[in-house]
Amino acid sequence: MEISFELIGLLFAVAVLAGTIDTLAGGGGLITIPALMLSGMSPINALGTNKLQGCLGTGTATVLLLRKSKIRLWHIRPLVIGAFLGSALGTVAVHFVNQKYLTLAVPVVLTFIAVYFILYKPGKAANLGTKVSGKTFTYAVIPGIGFYDGMFGPGTGSFFTLANVMLRRAKLIAATATAKPLNFATNFSSLIVFTLYGNVVWQVGLVMMVGQFIGAWTGVHFLYKIDPNKLRLLVVIICIVMLGKYLESSGWIKLDW
Repeated sequence: MEISFELIGLLFAVAVLAGTIDTLAGGGGLITIPALMLSGMSPINALGTNKLQGCLGTGTATVLLLRKSKIRLWHIRPLVIGAFLGSALGTVAVHFVNQKYLTLAVPVVLTFIAVYFILYKPGKAANLGTKVSGKTFTYAVIPGIGFYDGMFGPGTGSFFTLANVMLRRAKLIAATATAKPLNFATNFSSLIVFTLYGNVVWQVGLVMMVGQFIGAWTGVHFLYKIDPNKLRLLVVIICIVMLGKYLESSGWIKLDW
């Protein structure tokens, strides 16, 4: 594919925006993947290139949160390993599955997340949802989300956050922070597999990595200053906007925005 200077600049700006949003609320992939596909990439190459640029965004957020002592890697090590392995399996599987069937689940999941966080009340001990055991969460839920990230990916950060809030009754800010190393693990694992299959457009991915770094740095510096209610509202807005754009790009609805 031919890559113009204008296209590179546009994808860089998209990566900055996606990195900021992904750090604060998750769902950056639902911005970058459509942008990569619109640039002329095949769906499988868009997924692989997205993992490359996403690694720096989630990696930067993880390092900054570790330096600020907002997360402790030792405590979540089993979760990170589960996410890594789940993503590797999912990425291998995606090479044998027609992706049009995978995309059917996206609008359903986005709607569920939006509705949940509309009902969710930060600061209350009794959150919506049923608390599951630590083993179930570590060995089933997290690898399952990792598998989804390897197969498709958009919204994974939101899914990790939602799972922690809904199934482990974590506070929203803490759950959002914990989602970063998990999302980095899934991105990195998936990138390894996509690289082995030759599905990464490196010149585009490397430029977008710089944009992701800037976006992640910006997002982390706002994460612990933002009101949980405003963060909840941001998650809902992002889900609704992503749902609308997804339905529009799929030809199901037509929007003028």
